[in-house]
Amino acid sequence: MTAPQLQVTASASLIALILLCVLWESLLAPIRPHGTLLTLKVLPLLASLTGILRGRVYTYQWASMLVLVYFAEGVMRAWADHGLSRWLAAAEIALSVIFFITALAYVRAIARARNT
Repeated sequence: MTAPQLQVTASASLIALILLCVLWESLLAPIRPHGTLLTLKVLPLLASLTGILRGRVYTYQWASMLVLVYFAEGVMRAWADHGLSRWLAAAEIALSVIFFITALAYVRAIARARNT
């Protein structure tokens, strides 16, 4: 994939992860009825969104490490939760992995382009 394709894929997976987390904790399967403050867990992802959309390499670097927290949460909740929450956790795992891989590939593609 080219750098622009990687940027689009990473951006799409990050936006999807943000939407998933908000919907999960507010509507689909909140821990408490009527949602919880766990929807605030998207704030770090939102902080990275502008840099990701603009293609800033530094943001890709730190956001790729940040997304590992969401991967870990997805793994733990997929293991411990039941029903819809387990499926949502699986989606969180998938989106985290997609973002992680495409973010690292984007940084690598940009580094190669700068060296040639």
